[in-house]
Amino acid sequence: MSTDAVVVGAGPNGLAAAIVLARAGVRVTVLESESTIGGGARSAELTLPGFVHDLGSAVHPLAAGSPFFRTLPLHEHGLEWLHSEAVLAHPLDDRAVIVERDVAQTASRLGTDAASYQKLFLRLSKNWQSIAEDFLGPPRIPRHPFAAANFGVNSVRSASGFARAKFKTGEARALFAGLAAHSMRPLESVLSASFGLVLGATCHAIGWPIPRGGAQNISNALGSYLWSLGGRIEPDVRVRSMSDVSQARTVLFDVTPRQLLQILGERLPASYRRSLHRYKYGPGAFKVDYALSEPIPWRSSECCRAITIHLGGTLEEIAESERAPWSGAPPEKPFVLLAQPTIADPSRAPEGKHTAWAYCHVPNGSTCDMLPRIEAQIERFAPGFRECVLARHVSAPADLERQNANLIGGDIGGGASTPLQMFLRPNWHMYRTPVKGVYLCSSSTPPGGGVHGMCGFFAARAALRDLGIAR
Repeated sequence: MSTDAVVVGAGPNGLAAAIVLARAGVRVTVLESESTIGGGARSAELTLPGFVHDLGSAVHPLAAGSPFFRTLPLHEHGLEWLHSEAVLAHPLDDRAVIVERDVAQTASRLGTDAASYQKLFLRLSKNWQSIAEDFLGPPRIPRHPFAAANFGVNSVRSASGFARAKFKTGEARALFAGLAAHSMRPLESVLSASFGLVLGATCHAIGWPIPRGGAQNISNALGSYLWSLGGRIEPDVRVRSMSDVSQARTVLFDVTPRQLLQILGERLPASYRRSLHRYKYGPGAFKVDYALSEPIPWRSSECCRAITIHLGGTLEEIAESERAPWSGAPPEKPFVLLAQPTIADPSRAPEGKHTAWAYCHVPNGSTCDMLPRIEAQIERFAPGFRECVLARHVSAPADLERQNANLIGGDIGGGASTPLQMFLRPNWHMYRTPVKGVYLCSSSTPPGGGVHGMCGFFAARAALRDLGIAR
């Protein structure tokens, strides 16, 4: 293997790390254990021929808004972002809350909370680029202290406490709860408000787009750009020990602490091994992909305007759902995140047909069949949904881990978003390991989960500094 550096794992972070190295003139090879690149950003025909489904991530505000991805000519390599008319919808039993790209338009539908919503998210969305540079990175002195201070005062709060203090109406509180529930944390926990603030800001600053043709095209564009820089990608190569990459001077692992322990073994000092053993994984996901004969028959027709739908009802209901996995119980009425990509991208299904993607949070490694509970929630807001289903593909936590070894117990975030692990992942070493020339570049490093490539970016920057290459 003629190479200066090896990246193990061709997920978005691994590909991002390889691109940073290649742009600095380092000869880099990416080794991927699966036959296709992408990790959590892959697509396939899971149900019926002609129906394209996303295996992992589906809607990508952080990819479109990534400080690193925005510097890359990915549009020249086939990546095209598609937006729906509205950003997202949050149906309640008798109405729906709709988030538009325009802050004022969204706020105008929130009654007595209009002014509070507009003031909050107008400021955050205007400062998005500054917030993103600080939020999507390792702990450090903020580069934009005024924007960070404004964001930070509210971000340390619990989502439920912030929502109740900031908003008076059930609609606004439910909307914020749905945004914050992406954290896979109890909404009563500290720092959970930060997820609602960040994702709310992206609604207006970026939108919540999907890539034409599926999430696979994000990975394909990254891979194509890497090839154009002289990088190499080798699929179907499983790295089981350091001997598999012994010829490389620098190795970056797009894996979680569990796999790193298996690969490096006794090469790691005992104290570092103990810290990796203590690393906490978060709740799992239970996912269903649908092939549909027609669009979902939402009770509120405005839900047909948005790709992303938050199904969970009120703040109190969502809080109960997100609390359950942390107590070891699958939620009775789960908060369901649903995407209906074909309303903006009809190329993903045969003419006149549609796809849907839905998941909920469950205890890590749960074996509970959540399909009836997920479909009960969809039917609650879209009566007659089941009659539209042509085929289903169900992925329990164990299935998700089999398709992507980084999804330990179905954890799609690379580790639990506990207060400590939100900043020091997997420990205070972050990207570096005690083994010279070996780095961690997965979502188990800051800033954590999401398709944004920033974990790979910062890990590769650390490697370049250690190589003496000023970047």
